[in-house]
Amino acid sequence: MKSMQTKIAAAAATIFLASGGAASAECGEVTITEMDWASSAVVTAVAKFLMEEGYGCDVTTFPSSTNPAITSVAETGTPDILTELWVNTAPGYPELRDAGSINPLTSVLSDGGEEGWWIPQYLADAHPELTTLEGVLANAELLGGRFHNCPDGWACRIVNDNLAEAVDLEGAGFEIFNHGSGETLATSIAAAYESEEPWIGYYWAPTSILGQYPMVMVDMGDFDADVHACNTDPDCAEPAVSPYPVADVLTVVTTTFADREPDVAELMTNISFTNAQMGALLAWQEEENASAEEAAVHFLTTYSDVWAAWLNDEARENLSALIQ
Repeated sequence: MKSMQTKIAAAAATIFLASGGAASAECGEVTITEMDWASSAVVTAVAKFLMEEGYGCDVTTFPSSTNPAITSVAETGTPDILTELWVNTAPGYPELRDAGSINPLTSVLSDGGEEGWWIPQYLADAHPELTTLEGVLANAELLGGRFHNCPDGWACRIVNDNLAEAVDLEGAGFEIFNHGSGETLATSIAAAYESEEPWIGYYWAPTSILGQYPMVMVDMGDFDADVHACNTDPDCAEPAVSPYPVADVLTVVTTTFADREPDVAELMTNISFTNAQMGALLAWQEEENASAEEAAVHFLTTYSDVWAAWLNDEARENLSALIQ
């Protein structure tokens, strides 16, 4: 039997040979971010292939992260495309948008970025009462008496510490365990799942962990922007209960690029993943120890029914050999 790496290489060769450079050369040079986290890198790899082979673009990736990419657009007008921009962590975004320098095209993660307190699906199935904050506080023993918190230095650590104070989590019978790294936090979920043990703590989606291990977010009631704003402050005077907001996660292009390449801007408007789709893709990537490009190959060879609908007629014809 072929190794997974051999299968990936064969699939990649099939893709690039099938496309055969059929795309027209109407599209010029394009620069696109490759943000330094897994889901954005996969989005970029998928978009790069579709732009090059479907629309004839000459695409250059722009390794970056949120704030440097925003600063670069403000100062130089490049890159042309910013993929997976988490608006809640991009303070320079509203100014550029309001000035007309950039256009938000779509929610590339259609469900938005989700943060919160989670429990395993098997625990929610056995004890539905644990899916609410009230049920959590009344049943520490069913949850193992331990809350898995963010590492020091993460923004969620401040929010969770304030929430824990607001509900007196320790008084309800929980030890607050502050993880030393994101790796140990993720490992704790995997370890709990192996033995179907109790677990409660912070995590976010889409991620490979939540793609591999189904989790249920604890319902904390309605979002309150003022309460959450205070909870993000380590010196919050009156911590109170509010869930995390769902973060807008956008694909953004410069206005100049949208005017220059309207067909490609339309493509990028159509590229969108649900959190379940992205979580499953990231879980596959993690399980196979695959690169972002290999994950893109997996997506392109497995989900042509999804991405074919993103293309215009000419690009669909150019990539027809790959569309089942």
